[in-house]
Amino acid sequence: YEMVNLSQHPLLALSSSSSSAYEHHIQTNHGSVSVAVYGDHDKPALVTYPDVALNHMSCFQGLLFCPEAASLLLHNFCIYHISPPGHELGAAPISPKRPAPSVDDLADQVADVLDFFGLGSVMCLGATAGAYILTLFAAKYRERVLGLVLVSPLCRAPTWTEWLYSKVESNLLYYYGMCGLVKESLLQRFFSKVTMAWFNFLHMTFPLLFLKHILKLYP
Repeated sequence: YEMVNLSQHPLLALSSSSSSAYEHHIQTNHGSVSVAVYGDHDKPALVTYPDVALNHMSCFQGLLFCPEAASLLLHNFCIYHISPPGHELGAAPISPKRPAPSVDDLADQVADVLDFFGLGSVMCLGATAGAYILTLFAAKYRERVLGLVLVSPLCRAPTWTEWLYSKVESNLLYYYGMCGLVKESLLQRFFSKVTMAWFNFLHMTFPLLFLKHILKLYP
């Protein structure tokens, strides 16, 4: 077990009220997991889980780093940001020989995190794959979930077409970087066709912010 003080890090301070900010490295029954905690431990708990290849900084910074939203959330909740194994800030590369945890293992890790902090029932906020993990957690541990906030949740297994499309995108990203096709695909991942059609300004403004702040982790 390891705990790191995040309060002095300029990029991690949500607001002046988040003076109590720590990153905990917790050993669960399914491997180590990183949890960044912001706020007063005496307040109700809000557990977040990010999408694949993201952590709480890159996934939720648009919401939680907004001064109005941060002050409102921290006034009412203590926020526990769970980062999947290998997704935390400064994570070391994961050995290919190490078996990857299943989605059920990741859901059980959430329960282990709650046990570590002595939490009973919590609110949950998840994005895409993170929403799926928290949904599994809620299905297995119903008594420990007060409510779910799911952002673009996955509700079914990917088809073979989606799997092939993902492989093509991975190769494009590897050989050509953030090309136009990959950008469009990532936007569609977060916004439906109806949303993109109704709100044309998203197509003009969001890609700039999205690619600048979230996709900068790709070369």
